[in-house]
Amino acid sequence: MSTKPIHVIGGGLAGSEAAWQIASAGLPVTLHEMRGVRGTDAHKTDALAELVCSNSFRSDDAEANAVGLLHAEMRLANSLIMAAGDSNQVPAGGALAVDRDGFSAAVTAKLEDHPLVTIAREEIAGLPPADWDQAIIATGPLTAPSLAQAIASETDADALAFFDAIAPIVHFDSIDMDVCWFQSRYDKVGPGGTGKDYINCPLSKEQYLDFVQALIDGAKTEFKQWEGTPYFDGCLPIEIMAERGVETLRHGPMKPMGLTNSHDPSVKPYAVVQLRQDNALGTLYNMVGFQTKLKYGEQVHIFRMIPGLENAEFARLGGLHRNTYINSPVLLDNSLQLKTRPGLRFAGQITGCEGYVESAAIGLIAGRFAVADRLGRAPDLPPETTAFGALLGHITGGHIVSEDEPGKRSFQPMNVNFGLFPPVEVPKPEGKRLRGKEKAIAKKKAISARALADCRAWLGMPPQAEAAE
Repeated sequence: MSTKPIHVIGGGLAGSEAAWQIASAGLPVTLHEMRGVRGTDAHKTDALAELVCSNSFRSDDAEANAVGLLHAEMRLANSLIMAAGDSNQVPAGGALAVDRDGFSAAVTAKLEDHPLVTIAREEIAGLPPADWDQAIIATGPLTAPSLAQAIASETDADALAFFDAIAPIVHFDSIDMDVCWFQSRYDKVGPGGTGKDYINCPLSKEQYLDFVQALIDGAKTEFKQWEGTPYFDGCLPIEIMAERGVETLRHGPMKPMGLTNSHDPSVKPYAVVQLRQDNALGTLYNMVGFQTKLKYGEQVHIFRMIPGLENAEFARLGGLHRNTYINSPVLLDNSLQLKTRPGLRFAGQITGCEGYVESAAIGLIAGRFAVADRLGRAPDLPPETTAFGALLGHITGGHIVSEDEPGKRSFQPMNVNFGLFPPVEVPKPEGKRLRGKEKAIAKKKAISARALADCRAWLGMPPQAEAAE
């Protein structure tokens, strides 16, 4: 066995997870991170696995939600990212949200303390040198221009890009709790939660319409040098949603369903703005779904129109950053290896997955694939029935090329979802016919049960969880 290290470029969630998986397999790894030498427009610290946008890992429901299922598979696979998330969770209803500073500090400490991990604070300006026979590029959406250009030159293809937006964060003690109230939608109790995990700000119809108009009229940041770059639908700026129709926000991040104003239960809010706890101390709350490209002064003015936030003080205002990804189905093989250069893999958002958890999951399996290569074994691909396999399948070949436009790229970033999984036979209860929502939930549960069983088999674990797990 070679004692040469496997190199991982990028210390975000995907790179950190890849490095952890490699070291956990008993192999040396060098993790290269440029922050500390060169910053980015979006990161605020030099810590590994910094959460730039939201602090939420989304639903933790492993039975009826695809991202919750991915959480469960990652926990089975000894994920550092999930372990750090679980130990730094903050209340968020049915979601897993984390204290972003505590989470990043936990990941950084684990990697710094591991005897097989070397962290090199340096910018890798081009593709890895030839003597790095096993390497993973996990530089994420903010890949340095020099490296992005080197990737484009190697692949003879332009990088694709879209915009990601960032939501504001509010100081809790500046929120008027005589107007707002604590409640999770439908009083749902999630991990570490109580059913009262969100702060809710109610709007009347008149207040809502005035707010929507202010969003539309407000001055926005323009990026003319990136004209034509699309937004990712899962992270649209709040003002872009407002422009799509006056009712769009009421059926999106401002929907009032499942919420009752505890100050006056007889008055049904026309719309509701929710804030989710952002740190373990409970001193900071982020505005859920309120990513924006409004100019800073406009954000303060417009967001203070929201009842309960008239005197809001902002720990961070919203922003916008570019997200770069490669045309993975064309460029990568099914083990995430660049077809033109054996031993060089890609992981994380640069591959065209979207979301913290998805990025970390691709880092996890890329790390395992690199370990197999180093040990002279063929990479063991996860079954397509698992969340790991479904996401990998999308990245490496799950797109459709139009017959009318064969040269047009159709591959787009995507979150994990049940539409990526192969069909499953849904058990039919004796004497009962499932319909509608009940049938849909039964289908999701069947997909999840199959996925977890197949994931355990792939990992070489017993078919059923041991009592101690």
